[in-house]
Amino acid sequence: MRRVTLSAQLATGLLAVSVSAQTSAPADLSAMLAEVGAHVEQYYARARSIVCVETVRLQPLRADLAPDGFPRRLVYELRVSWDPADPAIDAPSEATVLRQILTVDGKPPRPKDTPGCLDPKPVSPEPLAFLLPARRGEYEFSWVGPGRTDGHAGVMLDYKSASQRPPEIVWKDECVSVDLPGMTRGRVWIDPTSHDVLRLDERLTGMYELRVPREHVRHGESPWMMIERADTSIHYRPVTFHDPDETMMLPASIESFTIIRNSGVPRLRTVQEFSNYRRFITGGRLVR
Repeated sequence: MRRVTLSAQLATGLLAVSVSAQTSAPADLSAMLAEVGAHVEQYYARARSIVCVETVRLQPLRADLAPDGFPRRLVYELRVSWDPADPAIDAPSEATVLRQILTVDGKPPRPKDTPGCLDPKPVSPEPLAFLLPARRGEYEFSWVGPGRTDGHAGVMLDYKSASQRPPEIVWKDECVSVDLPGMTRGRVWIDPTSHDVLRLDERLTGMYELRVPREHVRHGESPWMMIERADTSIHYRPVTFHDPDETMMLPASIESFTIIRNSGVPRLRTVQEFSNYRRFITGGRLVR
């Protein structure tokens, strides 16, 4: 049975950024984005010292969107890896999310518990890396206006890719990874007082059809798959650490929903929740 995972789906992020405190349109959006990018770099430098527990539930859905069977439940230890770009090379630095599996359906992983097609990848892109100064030119940003989310007042910015590049499709056994650069749009909510990111949404802007290689087509199955929908929403919450005292905005949850016709799991809801945040400080000591 073929299954599909989308690289366009947002991975877990450990990130908060800030902008000028305002609810009206900024006079210079580029200047505001420069400030955002600077804060992203500062935050990545701090986020490298944070680890947490990520609990993932993968729930197949029926046509009426009711649960179809039991969900797959995975628990990981998660952290962010980032190295600043070398000025001599002038290349974008890549921020990534690193996962180490702890349990599969409530039990320690066994040798036969190989990752499923739809499981989060052990190494995946950090979702807000596109705000880094070296990456900003790849996207177009626009001011939306004030908006509330999770009971908080904020301001909203929309973004999209500045160009549409060819899709990247990689098959491995019966799994396929599909990256659709230029076919997604996003919106970010920012608290104008605390300057924190409250929420980040991203969605597919249109359907995409891909041909299944002959060696992966089983008898009676369609040689085509249609990606109809891929939505993701990340919500953030404040997390307080002590010794020394510090509060950061970190992910509370990520909810994703995909519809991929003629795949092994045509409708899937994925919920990722984050808990037990800890911070490494000098000497390798963990502080909650």
